Amino acid sequence: MSNLDDKDRELIALLRKDARMPVVNLAKHLKVSRATVQNRISKLERLGVILGYTVKLSEDTEQSQVEAIISICVAAKDENNVLKNLQSFPEVLSVYHTNGKWDLIANLRSPNLSMLGGVLGRIRSIDGIEQTEANLLINKIF
Repeated sequence: MSNLDDKDRELIALLRKDARMPVVNLAKHLKVSRATVQNRISKLERLGVILGYTVKLSEDTEQSQVEAIISICVAAKDENNVLKNLQSFPEVLSVYHTNGKWDLIANLRSPNLSMLGGVLGRIRSIDGIEQTEANLLINKIF
């Protein structure tokens, strides 16, 4: 994202707040033409800066879900197997490489604590996982 100028950054910030904001409104906020906004959005999508658009759910909807972060230590030779297995879990929202004590960090979502416990147990049984630590996400601050 180092090739982005200030207008690109402003545009991204507006889209983060409301990805469905009409191009005409984006243009007014940015003080540029609609064509300029559309061209910038197309460029950001083409360059892979914007990968897609998403839906934000109300807190009432999201509160019925339990979310956790699981830190994972993996045997180096088994990382590909572990990642392949993690991809097969619909409860795994994302996985990140990290540095320090843990090799991977995974974000999980489950309908309730009992089901989350089952998912954590199945993840911990994947060949190549040496150690894990799970943390429940209590509330989102921002």
